[in-house]
Formats: sequence, structure tokens, C-alpha cells
Amino acid sequence: MASKTITVKLKKSTNGCTEKQKANVRGLGLRKIGSQRELENTPAVRGMIKKVIHLLEIQE
Repeated sequence: MASKTITVKLKKSTNGCTEKQKANVRGLGLRKIGSQRELENTPAVRGMIKKVIHLLEIQE
């Protein structure tokens, strides 16, 4: 059974990213490099993470 939360941490800057990618990072609740959020493990959140996986560090 999968864990109910995922911890995401912003590791890289959104400079040079598209507006959609920046919106996804903000939608995940991340602002500055190093900021961290604990989110529910839902298909919607996993889809947002997939779009900006190159900027994030993920822990389940």
C-alpha cells in the first residue's frame, strides 16, 4: 500500500522555466529554493510533480 503523503522540496530555480512549470511549482506550494511541503499522494499531485520533476527532490 502506497504512503498517503509525499514530501517535495524545491532544489532548482524556476528561472528559465515556462509559465506552466512555474504555475505547477506554485500550485505545489513551493516558493523559494529549499522550501518543502508535505502533500497528499493523489493522482493530481503526482501529475503536477511529473511536470517539474527536474526541479524537485521527492520523498515518500
